[in-house]
Amino acid sequence: MTSAPLIAVSGLNTYYDDSHILRDLSLTLNPGETLGLMGRNGMGKTTLIRSIMGLVRPRSGTIEVAGRDVTGEASFRIARLGLAYVPEGRGIFASLSVLENLAIAERKGVDGRKRWTLERALELFPRLSERRGHRGDQLSGGEQQMLAVARALLTNPRVLILDEATEGLAPLIRAEIWRTVRLVRDSGVATIVVDKTVSELTSVADRVVILVKGQVAFEGSSLALRADPEMMRLHLGV
Repeated sequence: MTSAPLIAVSGLNTYYDDSHILRDLSLTLNPGETLGLMGRNGMGKTTLIRSIMGLVRPRSGTIEVAGRDVTGEASFRIARLGLAYVPEGRGIFASLSVLENLAIAERKGVDGRKRWTLERALELFPRLSERRGHRGDQLSGGEQQMLAVARALLTNPRVLILDEATEGLAPLIRAEIWRTVRLVRDSGVATIVVDKTVSELTSVADRVVILVKGQVAFEGSSLALRADPEMMRLHLGV
């Protein structure tokens, strides 16, 4: 017997003013699954995530989290259902210290458990521990990304969403972020990862979805995508 999806998007149509971005898009995320979301720039990846998180209201279609219809609900209510979002811009508090950024996020998960603690987050990212007293705006871009990921984990989510997980980061920092994604996956937390690094994303994702002009152009296992170089060339430029 299969579990019900943690996230179920059905027939979603999302617009920015008159621009039709998502077109009858349907997608699921299963418990414990790592989903890679790919596509060229402007194809609707971030709009899909923002729609799921309640930051953009779709005109039609439904979004369910753990079987509950959250279409059009406030973002904070959706987050309380166990969704943690690391946006492309990271969204850390520039005037707060590393420890303050982390402390305000720390809470139990929807199951009442606290698998991720401040101590565990600092063990995961020793660099943050070294800079615990630094303000957010005193961190490098890579350190800010680590902080954003650590802060999301401290909400003890059942779904972690990373938008452009390693965009613009130095190779060593990228490797650390991918190590974290694997650790999160192995801990049983479901994850949606948006990234352009095909080799890394397909090595960590159970399933990959490619968006083209707001529609699903490919959905399948990482193995199936790697076996289809024409699909990758056509839609990812690889």
